Amino acid sequence: MKLHELRDNEGATKTKKRIGRGPGSGKGKMGGRGIKGQKSRSGVAIAGYEGGQMPLYQRLPKRGFNKPNAKKYAVVNLGLIEKFIAEGKLDAKAEINEDALVASGLVRRKLDGVRVLAKGEIASKVTLNVTGASKSAVEAVEKAGGTLTVKAAPAAE
Repeated sequence: MKLHELRDNEGATKTKKRIGRGPGSGKGKMGGRGIKGQKSRSGVAIAGYEGGQMPLYQRLPKRGFNKPNAKKYAVVNLGLIEKFIAEGKLDAKAEINEDALVASGLVRRKLDGVRVLAKGEIASKVTLNVTGASKSAVEAVEKAGGTLTVKAAPAAE
């Protein structure tokens, strides 16, 4: 086989319909767009228009509210903290704060702070200092003999 003999599989490629190339083509003259009107012209896209019927996005109910200044926390589970201590990426004897969590690679970025959740088990005696924590996470850390301090949120100006 030579380079000029290469062919694609039968039916793998399909020639596109050439529009506006005379009456014999089946899509001549107006190219399937009809006569006059907005949609016969180029550069028109009527997104969401349903021919005068109430569009779907208007028929569906609007509910809820998105708080524009909502805080976004980086979430950490106790099980992962225990795993990182076991692997030696975190030091259980030193205070574990948000910067230590970022440095270890457990949290990618702090966002508005780090929030600790109680998923997983913790056996190490640790001192955690974070922005937020669930009640069950605080209880779990204290049960293991450690302390979990939650920073006071900065006062609203």
